[in-house]
Amino acid sequence: MNLRDRQILHIALPSIVSNITVPLLGLVDVAIVGHMGSAVYIGAVAVGSMIFNLVYWLFAFLRMGSSGLTAQAWGRRDMPETVGILVRAVLIALLIALLLLVLQVPLCRLMFWLIEPTPDVLPLASTYFYMVIWGAPASLCLFVLTGWFIGMQNTRSPMLVSILQNVVNILASLLLVYGLGMKIEGVALGTVVAQYVGLLVAAGLLWRYYGKILGKQKRISTPRSPLTTHQLKIYRDLFLRTLCLVAVNLFFTAVGARQGAVVLSVNTVLLQMYLFFSYFMDGFAYAGEALGGKTYGARNMQAFRETLRHLWLWMVIVTGAFTLLYIIGSMQVVEALTDDADVRQSAADFIFWAWLVPASGCVAFIWDGVFVGITATRGMLVSSFVAAIVFFTICCIPSAFHLPPSTVNHFLWLAQVVYLSMRGIVQTVWYGLKLSKLVN
Repeated sequence: MNLRDRQILHIALPSIVSNITVPLLGLVDVAIVGHMGSAVYIGAVAVGSMIFNLVYWLFAFLRMGSSGLTAQAWGRRDMPETVGILVRAVLIALLIALLLLVLQVPLCRLMFWLIEPTPDVLPLASTYFYMVIWGAPASLCLFVLTGWFIGMQNTRSPMLVSILQNVVNILASLLLVYGLGMKIEGVALGTVVAQYVGLLVAAGLLWRYYGKILGKQKRISTPRSPLTTHQLKIYRDLFLRTLCLVAVNLFFTAVGARQGAVVLSVNTVLLQMYLFFSYFMDGFAYAGEALGGKTYGARNMQAFRETLRHLWLWMVIVTGAFTLLYIIGSMQVVEALTDDADVRQSAADFIFWAWLVPASGCVAFIWDGVFVGITATRGMLVSSFVAAIVFFTICCIPSAFHLPPSTVNHFLWLAQVVYLSMRGIVQTVWYGLKLSKLVN
């Protein structure tokens, strides 16, 4: 294994561990409320978790934008700018968190209007929401610190923070629920405590490893400086790109739900396979952000191209392994996730779509990482917008041609596969037309 592969794995492997631990925060809450004696508690946490996953996803640009900009500044050894990126991003995160706190009542009403929880779930979900929303400053600042650490070629610190958050969440929730007799309030408070403990640990790691760099910071760009304007433009592109992704995912879920509980369950189970694959590919995307941004910022284009070649090689290896794994054992995965006979039988009709997902999405994952690293965010926005248009067009075919209801879910999965592929295709074309000359 050569130096470039070791560098990629040094970034990717801790990121994969971090990604796998992220859904555990929600699973811990569900596991605890699952023993409270009523399914209403599970529904409340499920609705609350869905809301915060959606809201925080919209602000993922805080992580991605910080990563690419920091990696480039680190590559050209511009230490003041690496700190300036961090300071500006934290200020923006705190401003967004303040707006979320101020607007929490209309935000809660909007989310419940969209999701429409049942009347018995609504009061408990409201309690969960109005407590967990106070973790917004910690969560958004953690986005920034995670992106900044990745840009500084450090993915072990975010991994440590993620693992510690899960441990604290488990212990705090168990203590509050079973030790102090709290119900949904204990689960919500345990989540908030874990978020702030994670932020404190991240801040401690920041000071331990980069205290000298932080101490030497003498300048912070003004709100109208070119540096701040550039950072805000990147955030804007990434935010709009995320809106496209959110629209596609919400529509996919909504259409599946309208086809009944069995189809909705099948789609949920199959999506778990996609998510598990994404946890691994995101690790290599982070390597693209960190190493691609660093070599691009240093204007070492030979190293940049070499990094890109090795990323493609790892993409082929991981995608091939997952595709083979899913072809051989996807039905066993379904059987492990559900014992419902109807869901298992229906899943057999759609399982081949899960086999296609790794190959259709892998190119977009790698390009996303590379584009973030070199801050080519306009290309990410254009690719997501074009792919979303294609997705919705395909989804309209069954109704436009009056096809039988049994074909709707197949067209939904076809749209998803084409959507993932189209993102990668447009980014490949964008790179060839607009970016390749910059790295040659």
